[in-house]
Amino acid sequence: MAHATAQAHTQQHPIKLYLVIWAWLFILSACSYLVDYFQLQGYLRYSLIILFMMLKAGLIVSVFMHMAWERLALVYAILVPIAAVLVFVAIMALEADYTLLSRLVFFATGS
Repeated sequence: MAHATAQAHTQQHPIKLYLVIWAWLFILSACSYLVDYFQLQGYLRYSLIILFMMLKAGLIVSVFMHMAWERLALVYAILVPIAAVLVFVAIMALEADYTLLSRLVFFATGS
């Protein structure tokens, strides 16, 4: 009797969901490979690779780690710190570019 009630409370996801996610992961991996195949360069290359990487990570976290079915507070507790770190890294990158530019302008030798 206890075994039957334990099975009644378990949640089963359809296999179609996992197959669709695997297909999307394959498509995103193929797109990431095509970025190298078409020899894209510069910021476009890195932006596309990071975009595909983040999309794949989001799919894996939401479905295979079951974050899509968790409480909203738990999702915020995991995603907000990561988003804050990404914002701070972007701010530091902008500050580094500004510092480099100002050093090149003010400390350049007059040739």
